[in-house]
Amino acid sequence: MPLRRSALQSGPTKPEAGHTPSRGATREQVDAAIRAGLLTGRFIPGKAVTIRGLATELGVSPMPVREVLQRLAAENALEVKPNGRVQVPDMTPARFDEVLKARLLLEPELAELALPHLTPGDAGNLQSIDNDIDDRLISGDAEAYMRLNHAFHFSIYRASGSKVLLPLIDSLWLQFAPFMRTVYGRVGTASLVDRHKEAIRAVELRDKEALRSAIAADISEGMGLLGKEILAGT
Repeated sequence: MPLRRSALQSGPTKPEAGHTPSRGATREQVDAAIRAGLLTGRFIPGKAVTIRGLATELGVSPMPVREVLQRLAAENALEVKPNGRVQVPDMTPARFDEVLKARLLLEPELAELALPHLTPGDAGNLQSIDNDIDDRLISGDAEAYMRLNHAFHFSIYRASGSKVLLPLIDSLWLQFAPFMRTVYGRVGTASLVDRHKEAIRAVELRDKEALRSAIAADISEGMGLLGKEILAGT
């Protein structure tokens, strides 16, 4: 689960010399870095780290790290133990089923809400992201695939402007992403199939039912089939 130094380089930059960031700014930087680590699988389920160790890697004091971790624990993305160690919760079949059901309920709905706000330019951006995803699937770069897959979905979802569903879905992604990174480590990425092209076409045609169907199939066939297969074998 340790966050590698190279992993942090893709997150928020450290303040320039001579500039002291506000406590709020530091907390936001820590929050962004740790969430990025969760979403790209740099945290491994069941492997613990310490608050002080994370603070050292991020170059900040333990206080903002502790605050961020407590917030993420409230979202069920992390567990903070009484001894101060932190870890991603283990994925159980029951928890997996709940997360999967929640995604299938919420994400197609949010995609439909977003559709009226998506433009031809947005469709072009989605196509560009999907082209990058295809390259990463071939090369086997699971971490980059996870980053780009998140970018694809949330490029759609954020267009909704939702203040309720979007945070819920964001929390769900934080919960399942570390587990799925473990899955990709076992099965690789070459066999992964997504429904992004169907989703892009639905955006271009302004077809809400087709978009809902593409998002639901993407979730079921991606997370659902692979996740259930791995859990069944444990």
